[in-house]
Amino acid sequence: MATSTSVPAAARPAEGEADGPAFSPLYQQIKSLITRSLQSGEWKPGEAIPSEMELAARFKVSQGTVRKAIDALADENLVVRRQGKGTFVATHAEEKIQYRFLRLMPDDGQPGGAERRFIDCRRVRAPADVARALELKAGDMAVQVRRVLHFHGSPVVLDDIWLNGTLFKGLTAERLSEYQGPMYGLFETEFGVRMIRAEEQLRAVAADAGAAELLQVPLGAPLLSVERLSRTYGDKPVELRRGLYNTQAHYYRNELS
Repeated sequence: MATSTSVPAAARPAEGEADGPAFSPLYQQIKSLITRSLQSGEWKPGEAIPSEMELAARFKVSQGTVRKAIDALADENLVVRRQGKGTFVATHAEEKIQYRFLRLMPDDGQPGGAERRFIDCRRVRAPADVARALELKAGDMAVQVRRVLHFHGSPVVLDDIWLNGTLFKGLTAERLSEYQGPMYGLFETEFGVRMIRAEEQLRAVAADAGAAELLQVPLGAPLLSVERLSRTYGDKPVELRRGLYNTQAHYYRNELS
């Protein structure tokens, strides 16, 4: 049953009033309240959220304000609007979302399903650079995952993935291998961690002996190094991913707006 949450009148200007320096726009306040419900798990990934009318009554604001808040959440891929059905919590299990953070495209068409081969999954004390990135304390545990992604039978991506050890306690190579959907889908359904946004750093590197063997390229072959820091609600970093991409038959695609 949904809990009642309202925006205190003293904490916000009346609708239609100009915002003072201490106030954020009302729709942003409603967006924050809806995000808080998403973070708490009130509505699970893939579930419908209440209608605009119900949310307007809950927060004691107009439907227009709720609509603007939901539009902002949809722009951030936190919810998905479905014509005639309502608004749903976004999930990485959806086909159009599961490759949102993978920007590698084949030269000859649309991306297809990747075949995953997990090399290692273990709990270790986070190295200093990983601890800094994930905002862990010195000596905290992390989960290290190493895998290769194959496209059309050829190895294309070598990933070294570091995860917050507390949030991902119990993650094993067996669980990773048995899960049929995308890795981020496993994270949100079994560990309650949803990747909201990510930032990346790209540079060109030469393949060392280990990468050359796993990606089946010559020693010193050019690779694209992609370091990604993924964050969940509250802008909390939970995954550091260092990937090496073989771009002989692929390219990195990004949309700028």
